[in-house]
Parts: sequence; C-alpha cells; structure tokens
Amino acid sequence: MQNKGLVKIFAVLFGLVSIYQLSFTFKANQIERKAEEIAINKISEKEPDYRALRSAEEAKYLESVATDTVFNIGIAKFTYNDVKTKAMNLGLDLKGGINVILQVSVKDILKGLANNTKNPVFNKALDDATELQKNSQNTYLEDFFIAFDKIKGTTKLASPDIFYTKNLDGDIEGSMTDEQVKKVISTKIDESIVSAFEVLRKRIDEFGVTSPNIQRLGTSGRILVELPGVKDVERATKLLQSTAQLEFWDAYKGEQFFDFLSQANEVLKGVVKTNTDTDKVESQDEEQAKDSTIDNLLGEAATDSTATKTVNPIFDLIRGQGYQGGPVIAQFEIKDRETVLNYLNQPQVRALLPADMRYVKFAFGKPEKDSEIIDLYGLVGNRDNIPQLSGAVVTDARNAFGQTGKPTVSMQMNAKGAKIWEEMTGKAYAQGSQIAIVLDNIVYSAPGVTTGAISGGSSEISGNFTLNEAVDLANVLRAGKLPAHADIISSEVVGPSLGKEAIHSGTVSFMIALALVLIWMIVYYGKSGGFADIAMLLNILLIFGILSGLGAVLTLPGIAGIVLTIGMSVDANVIIFERTKEEIAKGKGLKEAIQDGFSNALSSILDANITTGLTALILFVFGTGPIKGFATTLLIGIFTSLFTAIFITRLLIDWYVNKGGKLEFTTPLTKNLFRNINIEFLKKRKIAYILSGILILISLGSLFINSLDQGVDFVGGRTYQVRFPQDVSASEISATLVGAFGSADAKTFGADNQLKITTKYKVNETGSEVDEAIRKTLYTSLQPHLNGVSYEDFIAPSETKTVGLMKSYKVSPTIADDIKQESFWAVLGSLIVVFLYILFRFKKWQYSLGAVLAVFHDVLIVLGVFSLTYKFMPFSMEIDQAFIAAILTVIGYSLNDTVIVFDRVREYFNEHTSWKFDKIVDVSLSSTLGRTLNTSSTTLVVLLAIFIFGGDSIRGFMFALIVGIVVGTYSSLFIATPLMYDTIDRAEKKKIKS
Repeated sequence: MQNKGLVKIFAVLFGLVSIYQLSFTFKANQIERKAEEIAINKISEKEPDYRALRSAEEAKYLESVATDTVFNIGIAKFTYNDVKTKAMNLGLDLKGGINVILQVSVKDILKGLANNTKNPVFNKALDDATELQKNSQNTYLEDFFIAFDKIKGTTKLASPDIFYTKNLDGDIEGSMTDEQVKKVISTKIDESIVSAFEVLRKRIDEFGVTSPNIQRLGTSGRILVELPGVKDVERATKLLQSTAQLEFWDAYKGEQFFDFLSQANEVLKGVVKTNTDTDKVESQDEEQAKDSTIDNLLGEAATDSTATKTVNPIFDLIRGQGYQGGPVIAQFEIKDRETVLNYLNQPQVRALLPADMRYVKFAFGKPEKDSEIIDLYGLVGNRDNIPQLSGAVVTDARNAFGQTGKPTVSMQMNAKGAKIWEEMTGKAYAQGSQIAIVLDNIVYSAPGVTTGAISGGSSEISGNFTLNEAVDLANVLRAGKLPAHADIISSEVVGPSLGKEAIHSGTVSFMIALALVLIWMIVYYGKSGGFADIAMLLNILLIFGILSGLGAVLTLPGIAGIVLTIGMSVDANVIIFERTKEEIAKGKGLKEAIQDGFSNALSSILDANITTGLTALILFVFGTGPIKGFATTLLIGIFTSLFTAIFITRLLIDWYVNKGGKLEFTTPLTKNLFRNINIEFLKKRKIAYILSGILILISLGSLFINSLDQGVDFVGGRTYQVRFPQDVSASEISATLVGAFGSADAKTFGADNQLKITTKYKVNETGSEVDEAIRKTLYTSLQPHLNGVSYEDFIAPSETKTVGLMKSYKVSPTIADDIKQESFWAVLGSLIVVFLYILFRFKKWQYSLGAVLAVFHDVLIVLGVFSLTYKFMPFSMEIDQAFIAAILTVIGYSLNDTVIVFDRVREYFNEHTSWKFDKIVDVSLSSTLGRTLNTSSTTLVVLLAIFIFGGDSIRGFMFALIVGIVVGTYSSLFIATPLMYDTIDRAEKKKIKS
C-alpha cells in the first residue's frame, strides 16, 4: 500500500479530533449530573410541585455556570455554554422532549390578503380547497387555485373585493390576469410562512431550550420543531401554537346583559330538548341523534342522548356573577364554554340584543390556577369585527411584578398605538368602563381606568399569571405574532424517564453486539481478525466523533444504525480476508496474496457500500426525526467503514507481516470451512422459484385478508404509551376506552404492565385544549388501574417516573396521507436508483432486473410475515416510518449481497473464457458462499442483540431487519442471480462481456 505515512497521519488526526469532540459530551454530562444532584439534595419530594422546583433549581445552577470556565484543553478554555454547544445532541427518544409539526393556516393568510372579503366565489373556493386537502398531495394554495378556477365564472382574482385591495396595493393591479395574480399570491404566502418561521425561531430562542431544531418542510406551510429535553410539554405547545393575536377592546358592563340573559333563557327553552323528549332520543341511533335540534345547537356538547332534563338552558349553567359595575356578565364552568358560546351566538338569541349592542363579541376570560370557573365578557364589537387597537403597535414587552406582587407583563407601544391608547383610556375613564386585553380570543384582564387618559403608550397585562406564563407571554409578544394560527398536526412527546431507559437499553445492546462481533472475528480469522477488530473500534470512535462534530442528533434508531455499521465493517473485512485466502490457496506468497486480496476485494466492497449508501441517502431525504438519525449514522458509517477496512486493517496487517509475523487468515476451527464447495445452484433454481412463489402467494393472500397493522403515521390518530403499577389486561382496558372514546385499541407493549393505546377520537381537532381534554379522559378511564396516581403525576414528565403517561404521539389524517405517499416514493425511488446504478456498473439490464426483482421479492415476504404475525406477536409490529426505514435497509443489504455475487460473475467470465455461463454462475455463487453466510450470520447476531436488549420501541424495527436479512441472503443466492441468468438468452450468454 502506497502513502502509508499519510494514512497513519490521517488515522491519528481523525482519532484525536474524535476524542476532542467527544470530550465536550463527557464534560457536559458531568456538569448536568452535578446540577441534578444539587436539585435533588435541595428540594425534597415532600415539597408540593417538587418536580418543577427541581427543574428550576437545575436550570438556576446551569445558568450560574453558563459563562464560567469549566473545561480546559491545553491553553484553550471553555465555558459551560461552549461545552454544551459542542456536546453531542441526543434525540427525543434518548433525552425526552417534544417534536411537533406545525401547519401554518394558509387559508387564514389568504383571508387576510383579501381583507376578509365576503365575496361568495372566493369563500366557496376556500371551503372547496379545504375539502380537496383531505385527499390531496397538493399544497393548500394549489388546491385553492384549482377550486377557484373551477367555479370562478367571470370573477377575477384581481377583483376589488378579492386581491385588488389596499393590502396588496402596488403588488396587484386590476388589469392583471389570474395567472399573474397567482404568482404574486404565491410569493406573499411564502413570505408569510417565512415570517411565521422567524417568529417561532425567536420564541424558541427566548424559551431557552438546549439544541432546538426548527426547519421548514417544503412549501406546504409546515414547520418542524424539535425541543429535546423539554419537561413542561404544555407550556411548550402553548408557546408554539399561540398566534399572539393581541387585541384591546372596550368592554360592556356585566349588568347591561341581565335582561338579555333572561330573554335568551326563555327563547332557548323552546329549542333545547326537555325530559319529555328523552324517550324518543334514546330510541334513535347515533346518526339520528347527531341530526337532532340540540346537537345542531350545541355541536358535540350534547351528543349524550340520555341527558337529563334542562329547565333553564343558560341559568342552569351559571356558577357565579360579576361585581356591580364590572365587566363580567356571569361565571361558568370551563367544560360549558363552547355550549354557552353556541347558545349566545344563535341568530334567534342575538336578535334579542338592543340595536346598539348587536355587534357584541362574547369572550371568556383566563381561568385562575386550579379553578374550573371562567368569566364571560361582552366586548364592544363592530360590523367588521376589528378591535379598536391591535398588538401590532407593541414595540416591546417584559415580564414584571404588579402592585400586588403577582407576575404581570408590561408593554410599550409605538406613537400610533400610544395615541389610540390615550383616546381609549380617556373614554373609559370618563364612562367608568373597562378595557379588555384579549390574547388569542381569551380575555386576560379587563382593568378599569382610575387616573384618567394614559399617555406615552405604556400598558400592563395582569391575569393571575404564573412566572413562567408571564415570561412566555412577554416572549411571544416581543417575537411578534404569527401571520396565521398554527395547528399541531403531528406531535411526539417522550418523557425523560423513557429516554433514560432507551439510553440504557441502547448502550447494553450496543456493547453486547460489539463484544460478540469482536470475539467472532478472532475465532474465525485469528490474528487478522484481531487487526480487523482494532480497525472496527477506530471506526466506532470516528462515527461518534463525526456525529458530535457535525452537531448531528443521536437517536435510538441511530444507535441501531451504528450497530448495523459494525456488520458492514465486518463485511468489508470478510471480503478482503476471503479473497486473500483464495490467493494463498493459489500458491502465492503471503505479501503478494495480501496485496492481491485487498485489490481484488476493492470493487466488490465499493459496489456493495454504494448501493447501501444510495438507499440510506434516500432515507435521509425522505425521513424525519429518529429515522433521519438512522440514515445519518448509516451514511457516516459507510464512509468510516470503508476508510478503516481498506486502509487501517491493511496498515496493521502490513506492519505485522513486514516485521516477520505470519498470518493464515484462519483458525484451526475454520481452516477448511467452505473450502472446495461446488454447489450447482442453477439446477435448484426451479425449486427456489416454486418456494418463493408459494411464499409470495401466502404473503399477498395475508395482505389481502389480514392487511397490515398500520400505525398512526399512516392513518392518523393519537397513541399513548402508558405504564401501570401492576400487570393489566389489554382487552379489558380496550373495552373501557371504547366507552370513553368511541373507538380505541390497547395492546401490550413490552412488559405486561405497559400498554400502547391508540385512538382516532377527535383526530381532526387541534389545539392544546383538545389535547388536554383527551388526556384527562384517558386518565379518568384508566384511574381504577393506577392505584391512586394523581392526574398531575400521571402526565408530569420525570427522569424517575415509573408509572403513568410515558410517551404520546399524534398525527392528523392530512399529514398521515402525506407520510404514506412519501414512504411509497422512497421505496420506489430506491429501487429505481439501484436499478440504474447496477446497470451503470454491469452494463446489462438483466443484472439490474435480477437484483430489483429479488429485492421486490424480499419486501413482499417481509410484508407478508408482518401481516401474518402482527396479531399474536408480543411486541408492536405497526407499519410506520421506522418500518419503512427497515425496508429500505433490507433493500440496501440484499443488494449488497447480490452485487458481490454479480461482481464475481463478471470477474470469472473475464478470467475463464472457456467456461460455460452456467458454470461461471455456479462457481461464483459457491466461491462467495463463505463470505455470504459469514457476513449474514454476524449481522444477524448483531441484530438479535439489539432485538433482545434494545428496548420495546425498537423491537418491531429490528424484527423487520432480521426477517429481511434472512430473506435477502436467500434471494441473493437463489433468486437474483438465477433470474439474471434466465433473462439472458443463449446467444447473449456466449458473447456477454463485462
């Protein structure tokens, strides 16, 4: 090998740089463990809300050392902030936290650009686009244009009551064609989404999360946000979803509505069903009940057909009154909020309002902590439903403490806002009325003005805030409002205790797999296997070092990717050693055999790793979160494996041989293993075809009859991982949850005291309130099995948590459809790319066809196995994004085997021109059999170690890989190469060239 000195230098440099990068991770972990110990020693578990207090104490300590020098490397000094920035990032599944995909409402942006027009064609197109989105891969904007073109008639987008408005003055002219307007609107939508992205980024920066990840997904208005380590999930979701739509409204006095409420109550008596209708309702089926008058009035609030008699629809719901002269109309329970608003906004009810109050805007206030009671306000509205003053005038916001010592938010307005604010406060002072401060349609406070008009633009929001709420509100106001509301269409919440378990299980499986491979290489290849082990250990060090240096995120599937890389590293060394053994068998000297062994193996190693790399690259492009982490480690591992196997192993072997050492590349146990094998594979191909045909028919039949256990990734829904203090019956829990949610499924997940619960209940509804309500319903249903665990402990994240909600995952049907589509294209794309690469390398389409058909065969059988067994396997076998990652990995691995055989076929054809083509094929398969079985066995041992010790969440993923490796090994021997042989006609076999 030439340039040995250069290889040595690179190896030493790469190793030192990797150690340097990883040292920051060790130091950061050391400091964080100290912070945790300080918090535990300082805050007792007996303290109320001790988890939050400990979290705050940890944060306090870390903040105190943030700018202190905590790490010295030579003359270089690093603060904790420096160390943390350079430390390896752990994914949600290892650290806990939240991962969400937000959908910015393009519909809202379009309405804003059109100045909330009443144009019927425009609004019909918006509604039609919303329907199209349910089964469309287009963006909302594309579907809006399609819907508008279908119904527009003579209406133009540049009409004065659509987009030819003051909002778009200078951008759109009345003479523009629809196509010209579409380009402008597309640009404006893109600008709004970029604005939303920046607003969210600023909020996250203010939130103080370590190593957050925020990225825009395509052009659809979707934004991915990953917040590893976040413990207060509810706070984080509110921060992300809040549009920060701040408004200032004049408020009516509560007593102005007393007569109205009495009249409304009387009118509603004739609409709301009473006890005399109960028997009729009970006899109706569910669909008929949904069409009843009460349901039309209350939406979901009164779907219970056995509701008790309602004598006073409004008065029966009132739980308290406001004070005389104050803005509170009445007080209600939180659960009745939507019911009351539906009552009060009915046309026949609003008709009772006096003429000067016809545009009143009803809104509820912010509930006090631990209270289920909220206040109802009446805001002075107008025809256009526009507030007297909006939050756009706010230039700065800070959390502060009011006169009572409670947290508040102080604001400063610009000159325009200050002038309007002075007018509003002056008017309120003169009339003795209040001004309601409304954020995202919630009244935070409605203070009176006692000192006259307020000049200068200063104002304050109070509203029974906690300190965190005041800090977050100030942050979102300072960052600015979102251009439209953003719904969480996909979310994953992982508790830190689950992350700790994942780290432990991942580490254990990794060490066991590594130990088995290291031992096997020495058992099989002796001293040369030891040299391969040293190269492999350097390979692992380089992978972790590069991951840390790039700032990549390490996930549990990422650890699986590293372990799989170990198998690939073994594969490269096995190919080299087997080729060297062949050269020694030909009578060549040791040094010459080593030289030729490495040279002859290079083509096969490169081809095999490139095909695997192509599928990993496709996985990286299409994957998100942990799956992207798997692809990242796999791609890095391919490059480091090539470097260590080709150069480092060679360097060590040459060093040993040059100093007089002897290598045989075997041990007494393996010396004659796989020698002089000559199996006539082609004669057995018909049996293989029949066997494969039967397996494929069984798979297709099962897929048709049993289908697959599709996860929420593909069908939408909510999934909760819940751990109980004792073993529970999944069927019993399922029956209970069906009563609560209408449809639900509970499966044992790992141990018998842990369930994976899936439901589609309210899957199309978004908002933190909906999520919270569903969590409460889940808790109530499971409470008899939780041995007195409180709701707060049930949902609260903790690194020591052993009972309760460990993980939750939500995917809306819209994004589920997109994920399914992307997965299909990822698999199809990988097959096409591999077909083209093999065609390029072997110059014959028959090689590509044989390889791709064999891979298609492997995928069908893996799907069939999952379809046949998912109902009784003791672990989750859901078809989700992780499964698609496994399929793509199987594709890469199967092709790896096949390409090595094809490479040997090409080599033998050029060397043995007198041989018949069928002999070339049989000898090629026989000569590579040792390598094929050795590599497959080693990889299977590695995968089995992860399967057994790697944790519940990754078991289905590993099972797919195990089945895929077994089937892929079989297909490379009995399907791919025989198919290639059969598709080349006799004349072609005589003149085939490489």
